Amino acid sequence: MIETNFIKLYESSFKENWDLNALTDLNESTSITYGEFAKEVAHLHILFEHMGINKKDKIALIGRNHTKWASVFIATITYGAVIVPILHDFHPDSMENIILHSDAKLIFIEKEIWKGLKKEKITQPVFEIPSCDMIRGKTTENSNLQTKVDEQFSFKYSNGFQPSDIKYARIRNDSVVCLNYTSGTTGFSKAVMLTANNYAGNIVFAQRLNLLFRGEKIVAFLPMAHAYGCAFDFLYALSAGVHIHLLGKNLTSQSLLDAFKNVQPNLIITVPLILEKIYQKKIQPIINKPIIHSLLQTPILKRIIYNKIRKTLVSALGGNFREIIVGGAALSKEAEDFLYKIKFPFTVGYGMTECAPLISYDNHQDFIPTSCGTVLEGIMQARIDSPYPDRDAGEIQVKGENVMKGYYKNPQATAAAFTDDGWLKTGDLGIMDHNNRLYIRGRIKTMLLGPNGQNIYPEEIEERLNNMPYVNESLIIKRKNRLVALVYPDFHEMEATDVSMNELEDIMNNNRLEVNTKLAMYEKIGYIELRKEEFEKTPKKSIKRFLYVEENIK
Repeated sequence: MIETNFIKLYESSFKENWDLNALTDLNESTSITYGEFAKEVAHLHILFEHMGINKKDKIALIGRNHTKWASVFIATITYGAVIVPILHDFHPDSMENIILHSDAKLIFIEKEIWKGLKKEKITQPVFEIPSCDMIRGKTTENSNLQTKVDEQFSFKYSNGFQPSDIKYARIRNDSVVCLNYTSGTTGFSKAVMLTANNYAGNIVFAQRLNLLFRGEKIVAFLPMAHAYGCAFDFLYALSAGVHIHLLGKNLTSQSLLDAFKNVQPNLIITVPLILEKIYQKKIQPIINKPIIHSLLQTPILKRIIYNKIRKTLVSALGGNFREIIVGGAALSKEAEDFLYKIKFPFTVGYGMTECAPLISYDNHQDFIPTSCGTVLEGIMQARIDSPYPDRDAGEIQVKGENVMKGYYKNPQATAAAFTDDGWLKTGDLGIMDHNNRLYIRGRIKTMLLGPNGQNIYPEEIEERLNNMPYVNESLIIKRKNRLVALVYPDFHEMEATDVSMNELEDIMNNNRLEVNTKLAMYEKIGYIELRKEEFEKTPKKSIKRFLYVEENIK
């Protein structure tokens, strides 16, 4: 167990950093201090009391990165309740399933997202963010609710809300504080039960590394409902007195570069897609010019050109960061090789939602290409299920402070996730050198990773597609960062209904469009590829998926 109490981190941080800027909404150009943020949290605590929320009750939170999203998250865990953050780009059906499965007692949601949900399925009180106005609830509850909360707040803090008033619930580190859903589709819902200790393990490790210092700045553009963005852009930064600049809407490459330029962050937490796009659009056009290619053959000129490219790239990303941490998926080998050659300050870490999320990390000065960091010393342990773990790839298995408690209401999935002697099975293939540095070599699990590190479960998409006309079997794979459906058609049905191959192609395209309406943006099928032969099967008649998966490396 981590000695540092997770909830105490915020009680201390808010007091010590009272007058410092805490969060800025870049889309709205509004900022609040740590003291103002703590006041919002106190308001929400009184609201929870009015709504009859008890410790360990679940509160669902659906929205993009925003100050109010942050305050609901922190208010929930410091009250002693359990937060259920739901990715804003989940399909509405998935959101509804998660709300039901999680047993949420309250829902906080963006109005635009609320419009897309089936209201008849929602029985809980619903509050809109960022206003926190009740938009669904009993009339008696809704009547002058905000006025009542304001009156009680004024009565409780009659001398004004002061640092000494920050006193949060006594929550043990072994308590579950978050249900983080890896998926929302019925039959596939898995809610990772993350404890205060899991988060504390990540934060204490980051503190040990001095990744950020009091008063420094960061741009939070990864969704904070995802474990990666939540742990480091948000929870760690908030515990360290850092000024978090939130970019939640209208996220484009240009808006992100503008944010970096204006904020000049001291650390950048990102996914591979960002660096890969910069490499493809900014660097490749330069180094592919014949004259530059020729100059790179001369060692002295090569160093000059590489230095120039590095300085230009650092400047484009704000010019003030010590390091860029890449996680969520593998960085392309081509981009990684070049960035390493020019001595760009980046590193690649490794983790998973079930570890809240970090398993391994190296400072950029210690980073070795193709690796994903050293197992967190004193926090995590790892082993390779292989006779020769430093040479022959086997499953990476881990244990330690960051490992989840299990899956909510899913004992079968929990049991399947662990070995008989208690190690978490990551589903990733890898090797580990004598310095405990990990190298990913592939995946055992069928899960694919979206462009921003989202979890994509092919079985969910296949289940929908297999119910469409003239589809006998299907298999979802990832090809050049697009999802492709391999389909073995129902030739018997085609013959019975006199459907030609030309007609079948039109039918399949309509199937694709229909299925895509039920999927999140990152899950949508790019195209369907028809097969003339059945998929090769195991003795149990399941498809030998590994024979067809082309890009299944984390």
